[in-house]
Amino acid sequence: MTDTTLSRRAVLLATAGGAALMASPALAQRKADAPISVDELMKPGVLPDLTLGAADAPCTIVEYASMTCSHCGHFHTAVFDTLKTKYIDTGKVRFIMREFPLDTLAVAASMLTRCAGGEKTIPLIGVFFAKQDDWAFQRTNQIPELFKIAQQAGFTKDTFDKCLTDQALYDKIVAVRERASKDFGVDATPTFFINGKRLADAPTIEAFDKAISEVVKS
Repeated sequence: MTDTTLSRRAVLLATAGGAALMASPALAQRKADAPISVDELMKPGVLPDLTLGAADAPCTIVEYASMTCSHCGHFHTAVFDTLKTKYIDTGKVRFIMREFPLDTLAVAASMLTRCAGGEKTIPLIGVFFAKQDDWAFQRTNQIPELFKIAQQAGFTKDTFDKCLTDQALYDKIVAVRERASKDFGVDATPTFFINGKRLADAPTIEAFDKAISEVVKS
């Protein structure tokens, strides 16, 4: 199977779901600053949450991100490691990652992270963000570039192709986005909720220091 064939099959999948992704009536129905139910925010969705940190941590951060979002990429390459060292690794924060794809290419990358499975998923997210310039912002050869990166997580051409043509997985990732928009007012990426309160400032380590200090004692 050639990289061209992989690209065509992925495009067919993206075309099939693209309209639902970009024009779903469920999107943008709740104001971003409207109060939300923390119980609803923490309720499991159609996909299991991707989590780091202690389940009993006093602070929970929920991130909604798109794999093709440059601001998300900056957070994960410039801020996340410090956040992890200061708060996640020390038991103060439980961090939850959820998908909010801005386009079908972002869905494809998220599908691959889910298909990687187990301990490979979150590291692969980090690699995709770190290498965004190689695949997310290119006009051509996006799928072959994704495959080059996915190979590092053990994908073969067959498993890569099977993942990107999994319509059920595609639909679930889109459903995560729709729920975030409809129920929690997510309208941009990255969006963070800290113990249910939306982070209003840019996601710098200083902003997280301030927000976390309000709920976690030193």
